[in-house]
Amino acid sequence: MKALLPFLTLWRRHRWQLLLGILLATLTLLASVGLLSLSGWFLAASAMAGSAGIYTFNYMLPAAGVRGAAVLRTVARYLERLVSHDATFKVLKHLRVTIFSKVYPLTPAGTHQFRQGDLLNRFVGDVETLDHLYLRVISPVIGAVLVALVVGFGLSFINLSAALIVAIVMFSVILLFPPIFYYKGKPAGEQIAALSSAYRQQLTTHLSAMSELLLFPTSKDWRVTLQQTEKKWLATQARQQNLSSLAQSLIIVLTGITVIAVFITLSYYQAAQVATADSALLIFCVLAAFESLGPVAVAFLHLSEVSIAAERLQQLLVQTPQVDFPPATLADPGSICELTLTDVDFRYTDTGPNVLDQLTLTVAAKQKIALLGSTGCGKTTLLQLLTRAWDPIAGEIRINQQPIQAYSETQLRSMTTVVSQRVAIFNQTLRENLTLAQPLADDLQLTESLRAVGLDALLDGAGLDAWLGEGGRPLSGGERRRLAIARALLHNAPIWLLDEPLEGLDAQTEHQIMQLLLAVTEHKTVLLVTHRLTGIEAVDKICVMDEGRIIEMGTHQQLMASPSRYYAFRQRQKEQQAL
Repeated sequence: MKALLPFLTLWRRHRWQLLLGILLATLTLLASVGLLSLSGWFLAASAMAGSAGIYTFNYMLPAAGVRGAAVLRTVARYLERLVSHDATFKVLKHLRVTIFSKVYPLTPAGTHQFRQGDLLNRFVGDVETLDHLYLRVISPVIGAVLVALVVGFGLSFINLSAALIVAIVMFSVILLFPPIFYYKGKPAGEQIAALSSAYRQQLTTHLSAMSELLLFPTSKDWRVTLQQTEKKWLATQARQQNLSSLAQSLIIVLTGITVIAVFITLSYYQAAQVATADSALLIFCVLAAFESLGPVAVAFLHLSEVSIAAERLQQLLVQTPQVDFPPATLADPGSICELTLTDVDFRYTDTGPNVLDQLTLTVAAKQKIALLGSTGCGKTTLLQLLTRAWDPIAGEIRINQQPIQAYSETQLRSMTTVVSQRVAIFNQTLRENLTLAQPLADDLQLTESLRAVGLDALLDGAGLDAWLGEGGRPLSGGERRRLAIARALLHNAPIWLLDEPLEGLDAQTEHQIMQLLLAVTEHKTVLLVTHRLTGIEAVDKICVMDEGRIIEMGTHQQLMASPSRYYAFRQRQKEQQAL
């Protein structure tokens, strides 16, 4: 329950709209009570009208009252849905923005222990679950309390004893049912939260690994696992629904008991004191008023699920970023940058092995260095340290003789052009995916960058307005890689960090892209991580890494002059090409 408090404070921004939604919901309930009560009185009075000439009444006012209550209920219900849902969506938007602003500085160092599906479930599913707090708990309970007060007060003018009975039963339900059914439904709510999270994670893993699962005979096993989780999830939901049905059944029983109690109370009064029409009004008022208790009975069934969602989000929000960027204090480094790494150590976990071990490297301004080595030797990690995805645990990284920690995030991003192994393509247009690298670029610049990397075909049809879809589904792996390079051309920073830029390209395109990169980075500082040796002879220096260290360094001619790891790489590649 305490986990909900930080999120409740975020709702203060929309407190007046949320309060208006509660008032409109209460007005809707009172209009329903008034409509049914007045209709019952009107029907009873009409049946008695003219009976032995002892009962007459003006039917115009109650008829108008019935129509007015019906119109008021309809209008209030519409406005309540409009205001409440608009307020809820604004709260959810505010929550998402707030949570994202808290989580973004954590990435990737502070979130690498969470699986991708788990993060997605927390950011989407758990945030959406929080809307139950207002729609299913706060608004129904406050509305029921206000209805109980108004109905009890109103009925006291007709019959005080009946009013007390109705008020006592209604407040007993409001006070007792929520805690009782909260504790009864807590195990099911916690299981629903856990199973829904597990199911989404399994489904995300299944979809992301579909190719591998189909290639190897394990897809059936994954589907069985998904089905088992889904069955448990549905069974737990059924248990919670049974509790909800039990609560509603108890409300119906209490409604009947209260109606009988009101009948018995009215029987003690003479007909002259309590008219039959007024008795009908009392009975129908009880029936209508108890309808407002239906949501209250099950309101707290969902509270445990909401609490679990809040706790899961709090696990993210309480973390502190491992990488802090200072405000902009250093002068603009200009278009010439050099990199210096001195005795850099790094490991991903406190108990894990060093990924980088006493690594020392100097990249002079305008120098191009290629990093080679087997998978897992630390090449990509080195590039990530240069973008401050993580900070080294020992050693120092400098840009233009200044510690990298002295640069603000804006300065560091403006100084580096990054082509990573994984190309992020968003569910937006081609233009919007390109302007991520250069927001001020015009259509001519965007078109030229695409043509430079050989993506002229993407300009056919809708051109820059073409919709790329989730993850760039219409694009092949090679096209996605070239789109990343087109972004790099648009950003064009002094330092270029290229991680496997030729991956997924055919031989001819690979050669063309390598020549393009060498041309556009002629006056840039470049670190190139690659397994492909196309055009590597043109770089200024080649470094071969192994187990987090640089074990060989030199030009292409120097490393080929004597037996070396680089020489073995070249020979192995020639043998593979010959096959």
